[in-house]
Amino acid sequence: MATDILALGEPMVEFNQAGDEGGRTYLQGFGGDTSNAAIAAARQGARVGYLSAVGDDVYGRMLRELWTREGVDHGGVRTDPQAFTAVYFVNHDARGHHFSFFRQGSAASRMRPADLPLQQIRQAKVLHLSGISAAISDSACDTCFAAVDAARAAGVRVCFDTNLRLKLWPIARARAVMRDFIGQSDICLPSQEDISAISGLDDADALADFCLALGAKMVALKLGAQGALLADGQRRIRIAPHPCRPVDATGAGDTFGGAFLARLVAGDDLETAGRYAAVAAALSTEGYGAVDPIPRAAAVRAALP
Repeated sequence: MATDILALGEPMVEFNQAGDEGGRTYLQGFGGDTSNAAIAAARQGARVGYLSAVGDDVYGRMLRELWTREGVDHGGVRTDPQAFTAVYFVNHDARGHHFSFFRQGSAASRMRPADLPLQQIRQAKVLHLSGISAAISDSACDTCFAAVDAARAAGVRVCFDTNLRLKLWPIARARAVMRDFIGQSDICLPSQEDISAISGLDDADALADFCLALGAKMVALKLGAQGALLADGQRRIRIAPHPCRPVDATGAGDTFGGAFLARLVAGDDLETAGRYAAVAAALSTEGYGAVDPIPRAAAVRAALP
């Protein structure tokens, strides 16, 4: 059976600061932007696969158990006995949430183009990757380009989420690489902050136009507390934020992306998919961690206005 959405990137194990014990207690969870998006899509009913690498360690096994529970096919995830599975910590204060990553030299950062299961890519409906997928190492970046080449040659739609992390690469390289991926994307999922840093622009409509001008066919610009702006060259739709009681926004943008893709491959139009994704993203902020609070389809449908 063909995969609806095949995501590529770096999965991570998460330790998220909880509110008790004076902040010394951490809730163990999972993260990694494209893995989060894959799980979000699977929880909305899409058939999802994941491409990556994990270490031969307890965290790699925990991630495989997670994907199995979530119905995400991880046959395309290699086990690298020479490397480790990345982890990160989330701390919270009055200014928001702060991340500390331990990922340099991780198994996923050692991905190479030769590792790609090309037939699996060719049989998917959408290939999903992100700026982080490309930023973790030069070989991972090469792998992303090779995956996009294989997808485009087979008529598979490409989805690119900017997810700019300047701790991973300098802005000049990020700008050049991301412009290329945006230009090759059928579906672009930038955040306002990311695309402003890449383009030097601020206005939401100008940012959407920037992505379309580079070659993106469809743009879902994530505006955080201001909702989203959808554009495809013919239509421009503003999505209001869904009311929620946020406690932790970790992974909200990934939830938006995964839910948006799941609804697009299910046949929804741009506006319907965007409104659904905005509700899913809002609900995901009402619990701690990137994965546990991702809502399932029934919860999203119950909250749809």
